[in-house]
Parts: sequence; structure tokens; C-alpha cells
Amino acid sequence: MTDAPRILVVIPTYDEREALPGTLARLRAAVPRADVLVADDASPDGTGRWADERAAEDPAVHVLHRRGKEGLGPAYLAGFRWGLERGYEVLVEMDADASHRPEQLPALLEAVAAGADLAIGSRWVRGGRVHRWPLRRLLLSRGANVYTRLAMGLPVHDATAGFRAFRADLLRSLVGEDIASHGYCFQVDMTRRSVAHGARIVEVPIDFDERVEGVSKMSSSIVTEALVKVTVWGLQHRTQRLLGRLGYRGRS
Repeated sequence: MTDAPRILVVIPTYDEREALPGTLARLRAAVPRADVLVADDASPDGTGRWADERAAEDPAVHVLHRRGKEGLGPAYLAGFRWGLERGYEVLVEMDADASHRPEQLPALLEAVAAGADLAIGSRWVRGGRVHRWPLRRLLLSRGANVYTRLAMGLPVHDATAGFRAFRADLLRSLVGEDIASHGYCFQVDMTRRSVAHGARIVEVPIDFDERVEGVSKMSSSIVTEALVKVTVWGLQHRTQRLLGRLGYRGRS
């Protein structure tokens, strides 16, 4: 189809040499028409070098080398800007470790094609499933999303999800803003900003698999950042609603 949108999948990496080859092979098989950008934060394990070798063999694979480990949010923003500058119309984010099944990406792309500005691969809507997670991790993710939904009034069930497809018009507006979230709260930040822009958001049920290769980047500092920022954003949301009810419109 000549009118098919140009698709770019952004995969941030830091020490993902073990996991990336399998994920990339599955992704290229699942959506052959999509290009891929590996945004590597100077991985000591050689992930960036391997990605360069793969890019030399496959013209659909590109590599963005970054100076060092700066966090998930900055890596995605750099990748998004790279894609927008090159005219991609749908930009996707997904993990390098295949916790997001590449075979389910077509469902997200279909949601965008049907009119969604943002399609979120959701674990916590009907049909969504999580596999091989310990109870503690399950409760943490469930609890974080319930807290986020209640505190901020977001109309989504999985605001922390990292498997997403953005329409370029929405993303172009978002990357122009001052986004300073580094860890997994980056996903919440992008969700709340999308809502503020009046974006049409669709949650698509997915299977989420616990990684079997490499090491998780989750840490206590990432959890703390998310908790603090979500609480602040929640207070701001409630304050704005209260002022609205009182008829305060602010200065024009």
C-alpha cells in the first residue's frame, strides 16, 4: 500500500546485548514494514556495537548512540525527535527484552489507523495478562496504576505501560514541552500530557512477559521518583478541579 504510514519503533537499550537480537528478529518478522531505531546509552556490554552490525545488514534498522546512561525518558525523547525529523507518521515505544510481544504490535497500529492518537498496550484491561511475575511485582504495578488513576483522574487503566504507538501530530506537540521525567514515571507523564492535549487514547489488551534474558532496570530510586511525581501531579489536578468549581479561570 502506497499510502501506508511510515512507522518507527524506538527501542532504548542499556546492556541489552543478550536480549536485543531475539527481540529485533521477532519485531522485524511481525511488522516488516516498520523501521527500528535502537537508542543506546553507551552500553558497556557492546549492545550498541551489535546494533551497528545489524544496521549494516538491514536498512530498516538504525542506531542512535547516546553519551551515557541518562534514563528511559531522555532516551525515548531523543528517539522520538530523531523519528519526527525524518518524517515518520507513527512512532512506537517498546522494551528491548521482549516483555512486550512484538507479535502484538499490529493490534496497536490498527488502533492508531482507526483513529487513536495514542494506543497503549495495556496489562490491566479485559484481555490483558501478565506472565511469570512474582506477587510483589504484580501488586506493585496494580497498586501504582490504581493510585495514579485515582490521584490524577486519568482515563486509562495502565498509565505506566511502556508499549505504545503515538500518532506523530500528538508526539510533535509533546516533545516540544519541558518533560523532565527519567524513569518509568515518564510513561505517566506522557499519558497526562496526552490527556491535556485532548488526545484520543485507546487501550489495547496485551500479554506482558517477564524478561528471561538480561537484568531488570527497576530500582528503588525509580519507584520513589514515580511516587513523588504522581503525588505532586495528583495534587495539582485536584487543585485545578477545585478552582474550576469555584469559578476561578486565572489570568488570560
